[in-house]
Amino acid sequence: MAARIYRLTAAGRAAWEGEDAAVPADYRRILWMMDIHGGAAERLTKAYPSERLAEWLAEMEEIGLIETVPADATKQNDFAAYGSDKTLAISRKALAEAGKDAGAALQRSGAYFSADRLSRRPALLKSPAETVVLIVEDDPDQLALADLRVSMAGYKVRVARSVNGFLQSLVDDGAPDLLLLDAMLPDGDGFEVLAKMRRHKALGSLPIIMLTARNEATDIGRGLVLGADGYVTKPYTKNLLADVIRRALKHE
Repeated sequence: MAARIYRLTAAGRAAWEGEDAAVPADYRRILWMMDIHGGAAERLTKAYPSERLAEWLAEMEEIGLIETVPADATKQNDFAAYGSDKTLAISRKALAEAGKDAGAALQRSGAYFSADRLSRRPALLKSPAETVVLIVEDDPDQLALADLRVSMAGYKVRVARSVNGFLQSLVDDGAPDLLLLDAMLPDGDGFEVLAKMRRHKALGSLPIIMLTARNEATDIGRGLVLGADGYVTKPYTKNLLADVIRRALKHE
């Protein structure tokens, strides 16, 4: 039997993006996971017991937070989003301008910073040894390399190998102090994760650095317009990555 597919309603999206306290925290977490990762119920069973999840989903549908996707509806990644996602609708002009600026910076250093975002970010009042960096990367070699280099810079490391693993890490261990996010993941798009994170009331200000092999100006511009604090292209050096993290957290 095919897994039942749900999608968020406008009320459901507003509940998770705005951290609506009138909606139970577990419900908001499920809405968030569905919006980022997809609405197939079977994908949520790793986080919650199946019987409890079925009861909660039925209640969420009853109160209008989610709705069942009709069997003949057009689906993408087992999830039909509610309406259009305006966050991802980037104008060609904004993309071209961001890509042009980023291209020049990358030629010099291999990394780009969003000066405007960093100017508005307060310094993290933790020592590096107390600071948690979550690395989301599916390639085993690249993950091991990033883990080693971040650890050598003196930071605590958590890792995830997929969008689902990233969400599970947030559920199990809470938010990190900084996120290193790959653009290409086996079960999702890092740019979409970035855009949806930026809409979240509690996590919208989390420092996020894209760490990816995608080095075209349009890709870089997209990451910056969607809200990345920095963009680092592979391959990169140990010192470059450490410097990017320090600057993003204002640990200089």
